[in-house]
Amino acid sequence: MQKGVVQKRVVLKKVALTKFSTSSAIAVVIANMVGTGVFTSLGYQLVDIKSVFVLLLLWFVGGITALCGALTYAELSSALPRSGGEYNFLGQIYHPSFGFVSGWVSATVGFGAPTALAAMTFAAYLSAALGDSYEINRELAAVGLVIVVTITHGISHQASSGFQRWFTFLKIALIVLFSLVVVIYAEPRTQISIMPAEGDLDLIFGSAFAISLIYVSYAYTGWNAATYITSEVEDPQKNMPRILFLSTLVVMVLYLLLNFVFLYAAPMSLLEGNIEIGVIVAESTFGSTGALVMGFVLSMMLISTVSAMILAGPRVLQVIGEDFKAFGFLSKKNRNGIPARAIYFQSTLTIIFILTASFESVLVFAGFIMGINSLLTVMGVFVLRCNSPQEANPSNRYRTWGYPFTPLVFIAITLWTLTFILINRPIEAGVGLAIVAAGLIVYFLSERFQNQEQRSGASEYE
Repeated sequence: MQKGVVQKRVVLKKVALTKFSTSSAIAVVIANMVGTGVFTSLGYQLVDIKSVFVLLLLWFVGGITALCGALTYAELSSALPRSGGEYNFLGQIYHPSFGFVSGWVSATVGFGAPTALAAMTFAAYLSAALGDSYEINRELAAVGLVIVVTITHGISHQASSGFQRWFTFLKIALIVLFSLVVVIYAEPRTQISIMPAEGDLDLIFGSAFAISLIYVSYAYTGWNAATYITSEVEDPQKNMPRILFLSTLVVMVLYLLLNFVFLYAAPMSLLEGNIEIGVIVAESTFGSTGALVMGFVLSMMLISTVSAMILAGPRVLQVIGEDFKAFGFLSKKNRNGIPARAIYFQSTLTIIFILTASFESVLVFAGFIMGINSLLTVMGVFVLRCNSPQEANPSNRYRTWGYPFTPLVFIAITLWTLTFILINRPIEAGVGLAIVAAGLIVYFLSERFQNQEQRSGASEYE
């Protein structure tokens, strides 16, 4: 009897080593979300909005949108438990071509370019923190970070989980510590009030609010990160709703806290139009030494962002490789169950972006494409329930809290922001749609290649 118990424990331990725990998955989502966006967006928002209430409302609305999306994705993850995120959802709900295009966009733009940006921002902040005495090559520092993180995630789930958890914990601790220290030691440079004032209603329903919400949405990007590793999460049907909701809620609270601290510690005129918000607030509070320290703190926080993207993104490439023979080499796993080839492939693409610096223009339309991805996915919960109500909603599966209002809120706000991108940035939107069209061409070519192989195999058998 005792021998059986011991054997069962050994089996469970082996399974745990090939899966990501709930805490590791939460760390992936938080690290994906908290990157450069929250430390750069406020300067752009202050150009047209000077109300503290409206500014904080922006981050609250962005958080509510992300929470609505997370709750909807939780139901989709429970009903369709497989890694790949939107690739998995769109391919099963609509048509394989929808999923392929989504995976194509995620692989070429959605992860590679933002990872490169985060790595280069890490190098820039680290360079600023070291000062003139220790000059570093920023490109080499960014590439070095990508290589170190790639090797770590390519070893085992244990190494990958430990690295991600610790650096995400460090990020949260540094944000909370920074906020507390600034509030305690800073003398407020301006009298601020979080209560609504006259004229705020016009701001909320104006174009400035909608355009600023685009920047906020970019800062919240990554709330769906756990769905890219669904198959590798312990008991995903049970744990995924908790992972998506808790991680998004934590980030929403952190964002509201940070933006309040920024507005509390530095005058709006100093922040307006600038992107180095964290450094400006630190310098305003503690002087030039504080700015250097903040540069180092920000660089450390970005390590977990780079790590989370390198961890999550290749899982899309892996499932594409499983479904399409033309990309079969990307599905191969090492002896520890890690899709090492997909990880190395995406990191190579990231390094190319870093060395060529060609990713900057990509980031503008990447948000537009990923917004369409999320919009179609959330709409998919209605399609799933209508097409297979019994299969999609058995009693043991999670159902979206607040349905149908929760997904409808996400759809309405996302459509609003996408419309403003189409109106104000038609070139970027056009380029984004061109990438979608290229993805469709690649899909049909790969399908043709696969069909030809099947016919060739059948004729040889005959």
